[in-house]
Amino acid sequence: MLQQFYLWKWLASGIILGSLFAICFGQYDDDCKLARGGLPATIVAIDEESRNGTILVDNMLIKGTAGGPDPTIELSLKDNVDYWVLLDPIKQMLFLNSTGRVLDRDPPMNIHSIVVQVQCVNKKVGTVIYHEVRIVVRDRNDNSPTFKHESYYATVNELTPVGTTIFTGFAGDNGATDIDDGPNGQIEYVIQYNPDDPTSNDTFEIPLMLTGNVVLRKRLNYEDKTRYFVIIQANDRAQNLNERRTTTTTLTVDVLDGDDLGPMFLPCVLVPNTRDCRPLTYQAAIPELRTPEELNPIIVTPPIQAIDQDRNIQPPSDRPGILYSILVGTPEDYPRFFHMHPRTAELSLLEPVNRDFYQKFDLVIKAAQDNGHPLPAFASLHIEILDENNQSPYFTMPSYQGYILESAPVGATISDSLNLTSPLRIVALDKDIEDTKDPELHLFLNDYTSVFTVTQTGITRFLTLLQPVDREEQDTYTFSITAFDGVQESRPVVVNIRVMDANDNTPTFPEISYNVYVYTDMSPGDSVIQLTAVDADEGSNGEITYEILVGAQGDFIINKTTGLITIAPGVELIVGRTYALTVQAADNAPPAERRHSICTVYIEVLPPNNQSPPRFPQLMYSLEVSEAMRIGAVLLNLQATDREGDPITYAIENGDPQRVFNLSETTGILTLGKALDRESTDRYILIVTASDGRPDGTSTATVNVVVTDVNDNDPVFDPYLPRNFSVVEEEANAFVGQVRATDADAGINGQVHYSLGNFNNLFRITSNGSIYTSVKLNREVRDYYELVVVATDGAVHPRYSTLTLAIRVLDIDDNSPVFTNSTYTVVVEENLPAGTTFLQIEAKDVDLGANVSYRIRSPEVKHLFALHPFTGVLSLLRSLDYESFPDQEASITFLVEAFDIYGTMPPGIATVTVIVKDMNDYPPVFSKRIYKGMVAPDAVKGTPITFVYAEDADPPGLPASRVRYRVDDVQFPYPASIFDVEEDSGRVITRVNLNEEPTTIFKLVVVAFDDGEPVMSSSATVKILVLHPGEIPRFTQEEYRPPPVSELATRGTMVGVISAAAINQSIVYSIVSGNEEDKFAINNITGVIYVNAPLDYETRTSYVLRVQADSLEVVLANLRVPSKSNTAKVYIEIQDENDHPPVFQKKFYIGGVSEDARMFASVLKVKATDKDTGNYSAMAYRLIIPPIKEGKEGFVVETYTGLIKTAMLFHNMRRFYFKFQVIATDDYGKGLSGKADVLVSVVNQLDMQVIVSNVPPTLVEKKIEDLTEILDRYVQEQIPGAKVVVESIGARRHGDAFSLEDYTKCDLTVYAIDPQTNRAIDRNELFKFLDGKLLDINKDFQPYYGEGGRILEIRTPEAVTSIKKRGESLGYTEGALLALAFIIILCCIPAILVVLVSYRQRQAECTKTARLQSALPAAKPAAPAPAPVAAPPPPPAPPGVHLYEELGDSTMSYPWSLELILARNMDKIITVMSMGMKCLNMEVAVACYHLLDKRNMVRWLVKLRRNMKRKR
Repeated sequence: MLQQFYLWKWLASGIILGSLFAICFGQYDDDCKLARGGLPATIVAIDEESRNGTILVDNMLIKGTAGGPDPTIELSLKDNVDYWVLLDPIKQMLFLNSTGRVLDRDPPMNIHSIVVQVQCVNKKVGTVIYHEVRIVVRDRNDNSPTFKHESYYATVNELTPVGTTIFTGFAGDNGATDIDDGPNGQIEYVIQYNPDDPTSNDTFEIPLMLTGNVVLRKRLNYEDKTRYFVIIQANDRAQNLNERRTTTTTLTVDVLDGDDLGPMFLPCVLVPNTRDCRPLTYQAAIPELRTPEELNPIIVTPPIQAIDQDRNIQPPSDRPGILYSILVGTPEDYPRFFHMHPRTAELSLLEPVNRDFYQKFDLVIKAAQDNGHPLPAFASLHIEILDENNQSPYFTMPSYQGYILESAPVGATISDSLNLTSPLRIVALDKDIEDTKDPELHLFLNDYTSVFTVTQTGITRFLTLLQPVDREEQDTYTFSITAFDGVQESRPVVVNIRVMDANDNTPTFPEISYNVYVYTDMSPGDSVIQLTAVDADEGSNGEITYEILVGAQGDFIINKTTGLITIAPGVELIVGRTYALTVQAADNAPPAERRHSICTVYIEVLPPNNQSPPRFPQLMYSLEVSEAMRIGAVLLNLQATDREGDPITYAIENGDPQRVFNLSETTGILTLGKALDRESTDRYILIVTASDGRPDGTSTATVNVVVTDVNDNDPVFDPYLPRNFSVVEEEANAFVGQVRATDADAGINGQVHYSLGNFNNLFRITSNGSIYTSVKLNREVRDYYELVVVATDGAVHPRYSTLTLAIRVLDIDDNSPVFTNSTYTVVVEENLPAGTTFLQIEAKDVDLGANVSYRIRSPEVKHLFALHPFTGVLSLLRSLDYESFPDQEASITFLVEAFDIYGTMPPGIATVTVIVKDMNDYPPVFSKRIYKGMVAPDAVKGTPITFVYAEDADPPGLPASRVRYRVDDVQFPYPASIFDVEEDSGRVITRVNLNEEPTTIFKLVVVAFDDGEPVMSSSATVKILVLHPGEIPRFTQEEYRPPPVSELATRGTMVGVISAAAINQSIVYSIVSGNEEDKFAINNITGVIYVNAPLDYETRTSYVLRVQADSLEVVLANLRVPSKSNTAKVYIEIQDENDHPPVFQKKFYIGGVSEDARMFASVLKVKATDKDTGNYSAMAYRLIIPPIKEGKEGFVVETYTGLIKTAMLFHNMRRFYFKFQVIATDDYGKGLSGKADVLVSVVNQLDMQVIVSNVPPTLVEKKIEDLTEILDRYVQEQIPGAKVVVESIGARRHGDAFSLEDYTKCDLTVYAIDPQTNRAIDRNELFKFLDGKLLDINKDFQPYYGEGGRILEIRTPEAVTSIKKRGESLGYTEGALLALAFIIILCCIPAILVVLVSYRQRQAECTKTARLQSALPAAKPAAPAPAPVAAPPPPPAPPGVHLYEELGDSTMSYPWSLELILARNMDKIITVMSMGMKCLNMEVAVACYHLLDKRNMVRWLVKLRRNMKRKR
């Protein structure tokens, strides 16, 4: 209690003392405080560079008095750094102290603010209060922007699109800076005009001035300009535009060459004022029948070369290559013969070309870039096929027959007929040369070359005479002519020339005079002497007529034909009388050419005695005997007669010294005594005698024996000519040698022909025995030939002989060395030392004495490899490093060549490819030495635990860089038995279903190894902790099925909630699979699954997510522990919404309706589709039709089918059309809508054509949509957008009036609508469109019609045809009526006068009506709808145009125009035509028609007709 008393006592005392103190000092506690409200600190602003003494604060407003006799406060400055502030304590003013210096906010001073403390000391109380004064230094725009660099540089590809940012070099601190503050230090960039580069400011722009990014404004062209100098100005953003400061820099923009131009062929000759090359034609010429090995590569002039016009694409590795190809060519089978290398444009021959079939090739070659650039270049390639002399010349006739007159002068031309009117034409051709060109052959004769010659030029040759011929010496010349083209020789052709006789020989008596004795006892008719004259001519020229000119005195006569002189009848001879008879022998040539000679016959008459010698019937005998005649053969009977009958003895007196002939002494029969040999003696002249034994009883006769030839001799080769020859290889048509053979036989039997018995494909022989090579010989293939030459005579059954020649082929340097392999590929390990040999190449030269040497041809590899010139050994000059090659496959390809040191042939070339083998420089390296993982104690097999990862520094893509993993089962066998690692991914998984103790830690060693040589590896340890089951969350459900989610659900919409539980663990949820599209997300704390991205039912209708729950501890360790309990599936169904409007299959439907269509007839069917499902895809259709006359709708549509039908009649409305819209609304008309336009044109049969097919109408009806599409295509070729409409499908109608029907065939009636005019296409035009393409249409119809199905014809509808016939018949009737009217006029003059008066009145009425018509407005449409809805009727047709013209028949004419009436009132045609007989000017009818509407038209016509009848 005592303690409590003292406590309260002291408390009361303290309260009393405090109250007294407050009372004493209360009156002074406001001094040093601010006399103002607001912030305790005083903040003022001042411009930088302000003058010294500038007032900063004019009054601090501190309570108290600092001056005077009794100051209550004392003021001073504290923290006045650099003494920038002065204080007037009396006035409480602050001033700027900048004596000798400048207040500069900018660097290097950087004075942005000055903060001082005004200390106030309360002198009464002694308290101190500090007042903060913050002086903000305001910036002045006293510094210009400065660029970090004097100039800037940018590159831009010429293909960069307009609007692309090409320079961002001012970003950060790299651009211009201004040390001023605020807007004064903010930079704007603009492009200024550069007078030295006027186009720069038009080409580039800076749309965002604050960034300074330069954007391309115009398209660049490297070929026009490669560099721009852009002046860029940087200015600050001072508010006063006049105070803004600027500076400039130059941005140099280099334009990089882009791939905007295609290749061009070289040489390029530019078209003036363009960059285009003139068309270029390459030329090549190859001989025919040469093998590709001989010609390849084909030399082209100039060489084919194309370059990319973009020549400076950077880097060079991006420059495209050129691909060459042959685009097209003629003849079309050129690919058989030619191929062009796609990279080098090397032209190669694929097979020999025969000039007989191909004389030239004209090809178009294409050069394109290998990167797919769309601008190729084209050039022409003309290949001329040169004639290879591989065809022998030939004569057009198998033989020739000629004629020549023996009196023809030298130079005369041999004729081809007996009348000698035309020359003998010898035509020799060569298949190597066109038939119209002179083959320039050399023709030579194998005989009689001194008698005849042949002209040597021209296709047609002629034989001429070199020397006179004498038929009497030789009447026939037979020889052969051979044509030679310099290489090939023709088969000889036989020429037979017959020498025609000229009367150039005079009949000649053997003697000039004859002495004959006659006896008186001779009777008339006895022979006196036989005179024989000889004339060598033939025919009538050689026929001799004998005549006694004088001296016969009538006692003797002569036979005109035989020349036998006999005693004339009735003559008695008188002894001693003598006669001198002059006898003439004349030929029977024409009188002007007749020749004759005379002889004298002296006759003396003697008395009878035995003194007359025997007499031969002829004084001269001629015969031909074959040299093959057998011995003993009877040749001639030389029996003579003796008048006295004395025995006669015969003998050969002269001409047979070798006794070849035998003459019987008693019978006078001449026989062959020895064998004849024409080659030794070809003629015998025998003098034979007949004697009766008396000294003067001998007479003689001459026997001329000609020995004819038989083919009994073989040709004989000249033994003195050489038989061993040599020829140089590789030379065609080379002369080898010559042989000569002779045949002793005569004529054709002695003509020698040469041929070869072997090697005819290698050698040839001419008709004179000269031997040439036919082809180039190759000594390396064969160096020796034994050539057999055959000499044959010209007989029908020829004889021959052979000669074997030895021919040796001489070597020349004609072969290049050839490598044993054209390509060598060798693998070389990297890092091998220099000098290592890795390959030996070998080449062989088959020429004799060749000395082969080797060298590297590619200069770019000579610093890497060395090639021994004689051994062919390749070695390294430096070690190779695999990693230094940029390509995935490190390889070096180069060329080597082998050449003959002393030879002249080009070297042989081979390709060597050195593949550098990676030697596995680096082992795999794990990203960690120790990995950690967790696993559930009951984890199933394949449960993932963690990942290990190792990298290999070897180049990617190679076996040495491929890392694989395996478990090391040596260090920790048991963990290796229950855990495994996936070989490729490195994922550590359970090998078996686990049943391990919780909290157990396993150590697993994982080895990473590569596939290099040698295999290298490294290892890492994985520590795996087996968790306690309580540490693993457990889901409340294995599957979750939340309500369906609308596809229109926005992001963040909740889908469902999953829940898991764990003991003393914070749970983290995650989606582990099924969410690849990231459509959903999960709150990892609450387990709420929500929409993360827009959903689309039409794309995907459901999702299955696998979710996992892990403890926070596991997640923080960056691990996951999947188990049976902590994973679950979430099945999410997407609910369809009406988010897609209907879409019509067409935007514009075209249809037609016939004038006679019934109400609610089907017009066309529209269809719309909707991506939505269910009711959202169920359509309801409706039409939007502008109002039509009388409120008619015109058309209706079935709500749910889309079938548009008619809702009115369309009589007389042809050429009208209707446009309206069809609307499709889904959800049975309650949802979204889509629309399409519809055009319906009114037609009638005047617009239609009937397509007649030989297939049933049921088949056409099934395929009508496909067939209509085909017809659409052909009509749209002429009129774009036109639509073919089917009017009807029925059986074929035929016969009279089309009354018969054939259901095996079909009539398809169609017409076409032109969307430009909205009306039907003219029927005749439609016929032209379809009939002109009938063959093509039939081909397209074939798959639908089947085999044999086709269109038979396209014809006019039967209704139109019937109208034509009725019009024609009407014309005939009217003619008859006019004739009848003419008769009536002649007979009824008074009636005519009445008619004339009536006619004048009617004409006045017509004129008045026509004037009314012209004053009326133009005809209006049938309905008041606007023009797009229903078209107005066409204007009245001009005079002279009528129905028949519309039907396509203008052969009939009428003096009035009724087209409009007839076209729209077809059923009233007959009525109107009949009226025409009485209405001479039917223009009245037309005018009246316009005054009346259609409804009253028929009524008016009937009334008019009745009036006419009444007037009759």
